[in-house]
Amino acid sequence: MSLDGRSVGLVGALAALPRRLAARALEARGGRLHRGVTRQTGVVVFGRRLLRGADAAIEAQVEAARAPGRVLRSENGFLGLLSGEAGDGLGLGRAEVLERSGLGERELALLALFDAFERDVEPFSFRDMILARKYAGLVASGAGWGAIVRAVHRTGPAVSLTAKALDVGEGPGIYARYEGGLAELDGQMLLGLEAGEDAEAHFARAEEAEAEGDFATAATLYGRCLGLDPGDAVAAFNRGNCLKAAGRAEEAEQELTRAVKLDPGFVEAWFNLAGAAAESGRTPAARRHLRRALTIDPDYEDAVFNLALLEFGAGDLAEARRLWVRYLELDGESEWARKAERGIRAVDMQTARDAG
Repeated sequence: MSLDGRSVGLVGALAALPRRLAARALEARGGRLHRGVTRQTGVVVFGRRLLRGADAAIEAQVEAARAPGRVLRSENGFLGLLSGEAGDGLGLGRAEVLERSGLGERELALLALFDAFERDVEPFSFRDMILARKYAGLVASGAGWGAIVRAVHRTGPAVSLTAKALDVGEGPGIYARYEGGLAELDGQMLLGLEAGEDAEAHFARAEEAEAEGDFATAATLYGRCLGLDPGDAVAAFNRGNCLKAAGRAEEAEQELTRAVKLDPGFVEAWFNLAGAAAESGRTPAARRHLRRALTIDPDYEDAVFNLALLEFGAGDLAEARRLWVRYLELDGESEWARKAERGIRAVDMQTARDAG
């Protein structure tokens, strides 16, 4: 898989190396690394430090990242791509691993995404098949995917477990079974974040505060992240959104402006910047920003609809009608589609009155 020209989104921090080094390596291969997932993201990488969160929250982030044509990769899989490693094309397909191991599809996907196997995508290795069978037994004994993958990363490479008999103890841990009984495999899982000024730590805490609706705290934490990593367009974008939610509109617009300067292809930032301009009464600027968003992503439905509204308000009825027709090509079923249809009728009636 080529990384040339690919926009790679990072969800969670990498455990193996700092994000800036990964970004530099990816740039050398013609790609671009950013935090989170945007409309332009073609590859999403899940860093293993995400495992410090709750399983349900991680699963929600994985599902939110899925989209047609988008590729999800594990941390090890991404690092393999950066180093130029390529699979030999030999091995087992996903369907075969599922059938022969008895492991569920959901568990296989999550375990692979967090490097509980030698490979994170098919073709899987024959050692992966051995591991899949062991994991299936653990799941049948009551272990969750999260407990399994955390245990794996307390011991070293996943393939080191192929010769061990694994079992679930009375507590949440995963154990290795020997003749004398059970021996601890993974030890006490580390909680919390390392001390010190860490952009990744600030970003993770900011996301938590934002999810809890504490927008002022989230904005402060995103600001600390930017202080340590001034080139992070996603942190600027998130801070702008939090400032807006906290009622600080002028500062919000400044941060959104910073986001598009840092990443001119950040289509969601152009869209939100247009919204900020429109709310402050600067309609021409809002129209420019939406046109820029649609230059980047012509199928961005929300931008099409909002630009149609602004063109209608500015008196460009033909352009408003064209945009609403375009919106219906993208979305013909929602309530917004019904609003677009009403907009087209309003343009037609106004045009008829003007002609009469």
